[in-house]
Amino acid sequence: MSDKRKRLDTEMMAIAVRMARRGLGTTAPNPSVGAVIVDEDTGEVIARGWTQPGGRPHAEKEALRRAGERARGRTMYVTLEPCAHTGRVPTCADSMVAAGLKRVVCAIPDPNPIVSGRGFAQLRAAGIEVDVGYLAEEARWVTLGHILRQTEERPFVQLKMALDSGGRVAAGDGAPVWVTGAEARAYAHLLRARADAIMVGAGTVLADDPSLTCRLPGLAPRSPDRIVLDTRLRTPSTAKVYRQGATRPRVWVAAALDVMDDGAVHGDAMLLDAGTMDGGSLDIEALLATLAQNGLTRLLVEGGPTVWYAFLAAGLVDEVCLILGSGTAEGPTIPVVTGDRDAYFDRYKLGPVLSRHRALGADRLHVYRRESP
Repeated sequence: MSDKRKRLDTEMMAIAVRMARRGLGTTAPNPSVGAVIVDEDTGEVIARGWTQPGGRPHAEKEALRRAGERARGRTMYVTLEPCAHTGRVPTCADSMVAAGLKRVVCAIPDPNPIVSGRGFAQLRAAGIEVDVGYLAEEARWVTLGHILRQTEERPFVQLKMALDSGGRVAAGDGAPVWVTGAEARAYAHLLRARADAIMVGAGTVLADDPSLTCRLPGLAPRSPDRIVLDTRLRTPSTAKVYRQGATRPRVWVAAALDVMDDGAVHGDAMLLDAGTMDGGSLDIEALLATLAQNGLTRLLVEGGPTVWYAFLAAGLVDEVCLILGSGTAEGPTIPVVTGDRDAYFDRYKLGPVLSRHRALGADRLHVYRRESP
C-alpha cells in the first residue's frame, strides 16, 4: 500500500470517528457509528453519515443515501463492522454491495455474535476490498459502550468529578455549590448529552437537589435518562429530578428490594433493583448488568464522593473526567483527591491521557482511562 493511500485512509477514518461522536447519547441500544464515502482518486469526500437518533438509520445507510449514485466505485470508511444479520430490512452489508462500493475501510470488528465477521465476509464475497484496523483505538473508545454491553454485559462507565483547586468538593446544603466556572459547567453538560444515562447518589440529591438535565442551547432534547442510587429511599419524591413529568428521558430510583413494592414509583420515577449483596452493600456489577439489559450503553456517574468511591473500588470505571477549579470551595468541604492525582487513579488501574489535559476557562480538565485490553 502506498504512503499516499495510507495518509488518505488515516485522514478519512479520523473524519468517520468524528461522525460517530455526533451520535453519542442518542442511539442506544445501538452503537453510534460514523461513515464517510470518498473518491480515492481525487480525495473528495462525497458523503458523510452517522447513526441517527433512536439507532436507525445506521451510519452506512445514511452515508449511502446522501451519496446516491456517486457511491458506485467509491470507498467507504466506517468505524464499526457493518451489520449483516438477517432482519426485516436489507442489512448495511446488503446496501453496500448493492451500491457498488469498490473498497471498505473499517476501524474495528463488531463483537456482537450475530454480526462478528459476517459483515466483512459478505463484502469480500461480493468482490469488495476490505481493510480493517485503521484508527482502531480511537474508534474503540467511541464504541466502547456497545463493546462492553456485548462482552461484559454492562455499559461504559464515565465518572465526572468537579473539585476545587485542593481536590475537594463542597458539602452542599440543599442547593448547588459551584467549584468550577461557566466553561467547565458547559463541558459537564456536553458529557450529559453524550451519555445514555446519568447517575447520582442520594447524598447528591439531598445536598444539591439537581435536575440532571442537559442545559446547553439546543441540546435539551439530548438530556440523558436519570438514575438516583438510593438504596434506602432517603430522597423525597418532591426532589427536582423526580418532577420531570415526561416518559423520556426515563427516571429511575435504584433501591434495595426490601424497600420496594412491585410497580412502585417515587415521584415520576420507577423503582429499579439496585442490586445488593449479603450485608446490604451495593452490588455494582449486578446494577450495571440491569442497566445494560434496559438498553443503556453509556453511563455518566456525576456523584457524589460515596458513589465515586464505590465504582472505583469495584474496578468498573472506564474513564474519569476530573475538572479542577481554580479557586477554593467556601464552607464545608469533603476531601476527594488531595494528593498526587496520577498515583490516586493508578491504584484503580486508570492512567492519565495527556492529550486531554487542557484548560476549561480558568479551570483544568484531566482525563484518566483504563488501559486497553
